[in-house]
Amino acid sequence: MTLELDTTTDFTFDSARLEDAVREMLLAIGEDPDREGLRDTPRRIAEAYAEVFAGMRTDPASLLRVGFEEGHDEMVILRDIPFFSMCEHHLLPFHGSAHVAYVPRGRVVGISKIARLVDAVARRPQLQERLTSQVADTLMDALEPDGVAVAVQAEHLCMTMRGIKKPGSRMVTSAMRGTFQSQPETRTEFLALVGQQGR
Repeated sequence: MTLELDTTTDFTFDSARLEDAVREMLLAIGEDPDREGLRDTPRRIAEAYAEVFAGMRTDPASLLRVGFEEGHDEMVILRDIPFFSMCEHHLLPFHGSAHVAYVPRGRVVGISKIARLVDAVARRPQLQERLTSQVADTLMDALEPDGVAVAVQAEHLCMTMRGIKKPGSRMVTSAMRGTFQSQPETRTEFLALVGQQGR
């Protein structure tokens, strides 16, 4: 099942509206948004959120349009791709690393494009499970390889700084497509190469 990825790129980021909302939030928690330390906070948060949610204005598939016919048909892996995202349930960060592999049918993309893909999908309100599947599905649709594998591990601040408060806990998710799903030996090779085997 392919998870829908909103690829709308004409979304306008409304800084003024966000600044007003931050000001209201500060009032709601009992703070004075006019005191010296908070006076510029609405503007700073608007600037930060424009960067944190930049993926809302990016079509991830467009990052994979430029490729190369190399005749390569063996596994390609980019591992330990750091990312930061925001949990859509509490708008608190989660961060970690992604490992992405594909078995091309001759066509490959530059490795920076895979890292940019992870970044574009992460920079929007997210769930880790959805992020993992969207990276896999976007790569599968754009390159039409024999298979795609994605493994993501992340620490969620919504669980470490509030709620159950378990710092150091890491969630691990995976998405396997094509040969990684149908051939256990290919899946096992990927997990071994990214250090997930037996964990």
